[in-house]
Amino acid sequence: MWPVCEVRMTVMRADRLVAILLLLQAKGQVTAAEVAAELEVSERTARRDLEALGMAGLPIYSRQGRNGGWQLIGGGRTDLSGLTAAEARALFLVAGPSSSATPEVKAALRKLARALPETFRPDAEAASTAMIIDPVGWDNVAAPRKEPAHLDAVQRAVIEGQQVVLGYVARDQASSTRVVHPLGLATKGTAWYLVADTDAGLRTFRVDRMTSVEPTGERVVRPIGFDLAEAWKLITDEVDQRRSPLRANALASSEVVWDLRHMFGTRVRIGPTTPDGRVEVELRGQSPWLLAAEIAGFGSLVEVLDPIEVREQLARLASELATTYSASIASPTITG
Repeated sequence: MWPVCEVRMTVMRADRLVAILLLLQAKGQVTAAEVAAELEVSERTARRDLEALGMAGLPIYSRQGRNGGWQLIGGGRTDLSGLTAAEARALFLVAGPSSSATPEVKAALRKLARALPETFRPDAEAASTAMIIDPVGWDNVAAPRKEPAHLDAVQRAVIEGQQVVLGYVARDQASSTRVVHPLGLATKGTAWYLVADTDAGLRTFRVDRMTSVEPTGERVVRPIGFDLAEAWKLITDEVDQRRSPLRANALASSEVVWDLRHMFGTRVRIGPTTPDGRVEVELRGQSPWLLAAEIAGFGSLVEVLDPIEVREQLARLASELATTYSASIASPTITG
């Protein structure tokens, strides 16, 4: 089986590994130098990737000597249907259509799927939609993802399609244990989430709040018509609504529309341009005070139309700022 540590490769690494497998199939034997030249990486990187494929249990091996190199077991015409079911699922998980892999890699994977034995082709293709990579956090901030203690076990359950007994600590510190059907993994900024089916319906669990993950040996039962991308969008939309329930309608100068997108992220909706050249926008926040505090920095370039609570908070902020700073504004110097 493909080690779970290999599943957590970057998309660029996954692209290279798929490309190396296809290169091996086409040429039968390659050297690290040839791989480096073909993929435009260093020879050291190419050698490390080739060794990683062999250590992962894929059907390749190295031959030493003057005419040595790396080969697919069985010779140059061996096709990639020699992958085991677990290897194929893992390969599709790290570089499938749900990742941000390049269109060329996705096309190569579609060809690879057609070469797989029919007995586990559906599982491999299902794994291609088993991960969603969302690099931007809830507050529209991109940051490196951390690796929680039970991430390996969760990934294995997703790849192998096994139910697990999940130990979990909720946000309110309540502990629970339940059987869940892992359906997919998603990342949001720095956090990892398991999307799973439970007795209470579809749920998400932060991986860093898990206390134990024990496989039951039973197969996952996927809801009819389940699509991870669609489910994750519904989940994130609902969370965004809960985090920012207040809506304010405003008119913004066209020059600050980009800045509003950058500051508010998913909490801004851009509308049409009005006759006076300004742009209709909808801004969302947690409360009138917090939303007004975010908008205040734009000054007169953003005019809130409603609700009245946000306008009142902006007026209060303006008055307080004027009182605090007006005395520090130096009077203009008049010269004769």
